[in-house]
Amino acid sequence: SSPRETGPRADLVAADFGFLFLELRVQKALLGLLSAVFCSFVCAQVNDQWKIIHAGSLLADAREGARTEQSIIVRNNFIVDVRDGYVEPSEVSGASNAKLIDLSSQFVLPGLIDSHTHILSQQESNSREIRVTRSDELSTLMGYEFGMRTLRAGFTTIRNVGGARNAIFALRDAINQGIVIGPRIKAAGQVITPTGGHGDGGGFRDDIFPHPHTGVCDGVTECRKAVRTQVKFGADHIKYVATGGVLSLTATGTEQQFTNEEQTALVQAAHAMGRKVAAHAHGKAGIMSALLAGVDSIEHGSYLDEEVANLFVRTGAYLVPTLIAGYTVERIATEQPQFFIPAVRQKALEVGPIMRNALRIAHERGVKIAYGTDAGVNDHGTNAYEAVLMAEAGMPAREILIAATINAADLMSLTAVTGTIEAGKDADIIAVRGNPLEDISALMQPTFVMARGNEINLAVPPLDLFPWPDL
Repeated sequence: SSPRETGPRADLVAADFGFLFLELRVQKALLGLLSAVFCSFVCAQVNDQWKIIHAGSLLADAREGARTEQSIIVRNNFIVDVRDGYVEPSEVSGASNAKLIDLSSQFVLPGLIDSHTHILSQQESNSREIRVTRSDELSTLMGYEFGMRTLRAGFTTIRNVGGARNAIFALRDAINQGIVIGPRIKAAGQVITPTGGHGDGGGFRDDIFPHPHTGVCDGVTECRKAVRTQVKFGADHIKYVATGGVLSLTATGTEQQFTNEEQTALVQAAHAMGRKVAAHAHGKAGIMSALLAGVDSIEHGSYLDEEVANLFVRTGAYLVPTLIAGYTVERIATEQPQFFIPAVRQKALEVGPIMRNALRIAHERGVKIAYGTDAGVNDHGTNAYEAVLMAEAGMPAREILIAATINAADLMSLTAVTGTIEAGKDADIIAVRGNPLEDISALMQPTFVMARGNEINLAVPPLDLFPWPDL
């Protein structure tokens, strides 16, 4: 064999081969990258789930008029477009295999929003026993079932305003991650309450709950810490009790419980960390104190009068009226006298009947109203009956629909996500047979529910719900 060439010429030849090899590797890598990008684009198109809904009547925005013969184009979880007429899949780029959903004989509107729920539980006659026996894990599973009942009732978003912290955050996160189907949840975690207040565990031996939960606080410093603790563990908003409550197991009334200074500290701490604040409030003094502290919403507002309504308007806070909760506890106290302990029964009979009048005054005075039920007091799945009670209190159907979509989305900082049917928003869509602008009770029997692009199976055995009228 000939001796291997050495010297400068050999070095140049070796360098040329090295550069050529490197260039080939770079070209191969670029081709691989381009192939991957192209494949991901094509595969994404192939895997996209397209749906086209033909809506006979469409109320895309509750502030506007309904339009007839509309097509809602959905790709995966989102609304891509809303077009006049009944569009075919071949008319939408990339959607040749779209599923057609025929709602041409029905009234279509945005998924409804309940701004006040307790999704982990509902009224049970052995509620005191449950307090000391039920695990957070079981509460989460019950919350899943109650969430599905809520979803099938047409409510695709809820604001949960109090419950076992780990249980509600687990349910919220599982839904957000697509592990389970359920309504979109914004959750408060533990209710903030003074010692012995509406959100504290009263009515038991002192050794049953020897340590208060993380929402119990007294004084300005403790109140700030309680808020920050809920945020630390994942609270989307803060809920505190400005006054006593109907279902507290002690006779502590329905008037103010936190001091003015404590309420101001609570609200300031929450707002400083970017969280809105909901205040449970029945009595007038407590409502006014909470409004002056700067809360974003008052829950219940039972003893609201003209002076309170004017303060609402000045501060811009929302009222979440929860009429069905008052209606429910009044009926239970009247029809099943032994269901509640005496202290609770008395409060139920006092507060329940006055709540509709509070809403009437608020509406007449121009208070902003967001739809909310207190579901868990009433059975989950009866959420739409609130609309009927709101109508009986004097609210027009359109304003009820605005409260359950536009206003509730605004209160929950979800305006960019839901509340209307328009391009770019989540596909939260429901349908009913009648026109709810003419008869709001049409909301009580949805015929179609879609949550974030997922069609919900409504073919389930009927439940015995309370309170629920004969339909």
